[in-house]
Amino acid sequence: MPRVLRIINRFNLGGPTYNAAYLTKHLPERFETTLLGGMKDASEDSSQFIVENLGITPMVFPEMQRSINPYRDYKALQHLKRIIREVKPDIVHTHASKPGALGRLAAHQCGVPVIIHTFHGHVFHSYFNSFTTGVYKAFERKLASMSTQIIAISEGQKKELAEVHRICPPEKISVIPLGFDLQRFQDGQAEKRTIFREEFHLSETDIAIGIVGRLVPIKNHELFLKAIRNIKEKSNKTVKAFIVGDGESRQNIEDCCRTNGLTFSNDSEDHVDVYFTSWVKNVDYVNAGVDIIALTSKNEGTPVSLIEAQASNKAIVSTNVGGIENIVLPNRTALLSEPNDDTLFMENLLEMVNNESLRKEFGKEGWEFVKDKFHYHRLVDDITSLYDKLLV
Repeated sequence: MPRVLRIINRFNLGGPTYNAAYLTKHLPERFETTLLGGMKDASEDSSQFIVENLGITPMVFPEMQRSINPYRDYKALQHLKRIIREVKPDIVHTHASKPGALGRLAAHQCGVPVIIHTFHGHVFHSYFNSFTTGVYKAFERKLASMSTQIIAISEGQKKELAEVHRICPPEKISVIPLGFDLQRFQDGQAEKRTIFREEFHLSETDIAIGIVGRLVPIKNHELFLKAIRNIKEKSNKTVKAFIVGDGESRQNIEDCCRTNGLTFSNDSEDHVDVYFTSWVKNVDYVNAGVDIIALTSKNEGTPVSLIEAQASNKAIVSTNVGGIENIVLPNRTALLSEPNDDTLFMENLLEMVNNESLRKEFGKEGWEFVKDKFHYHRLVDDITSLYDKLLV
């Protein structure tokens, strides 16, 4: 029976946690899987309920934390090596950057036969200065040389990794998209919409726009708020914005609301332009209640919020970064703009607000597009095939 040690950065709300959980639960029984994860970041809500709801008890690894700390990271590496010697895995499969570094180093030093890493995103642009970015790229190239296989979650990401940033040759990269249980975004949409809109006192003519994700600089919420101000100035529609998530940029985003003349609150009883909801576990209620899902990131992998938006039959307005054009249908489920084209993003969001028939047209194709392409059954089948091939 092949043993798999699956290492995730932390149990936070997002694609890596869902995918690690589904793979741990649903791989064929001939694989014995141990799930190991680090501590969640203080700015994020825990999503350990995801693994617990699937009946999984993961190993929690306190030394592996998001921030870089040479002393703590060295201790984490040594601890990981002890775990690998105890578990004796045939496969070590890491997800995201920190476990990708520590996990692959430990697996390589312990002589693990198969080492796989999934890039859920990367930090090769828009995060750091050119020197720091160059250091990260050099380190990732070294880690890639230790890896049996690299997984990209979209064709666009594969192209970035192989051709743009030259992390490894393209033949070493398999494209395996994310997979989820998306049915909850279809179930009970009308009832969920009523509950959400009554909570926030929204009329049926109010246009609700949601943006879901960590409140960090890379997500570029400033552009979102500029676009909301533009709508208020140029449209006769009543628009309400919902910022779902939390993080280090919360104060800066509130200041940006003030700069743009937007009122805001975290209280659903208030009548304001922008609601900060913090993290929401039942995001299917949010998606049912809003009319448009937006994303303004400067860098992404394949954002779960856009997959879930299409599963909820919602129109999307987004920047075109990372693998986004591989997970939406451009000009059919989403209007896209380049990340440096603020004007086009604002025009796209204004058009989507003003044009009800366009919103409905873009919303109706989403479910058919994502329901099989991004289902966890497909993910499990793809990973099983890869494991079988590499274990030969």
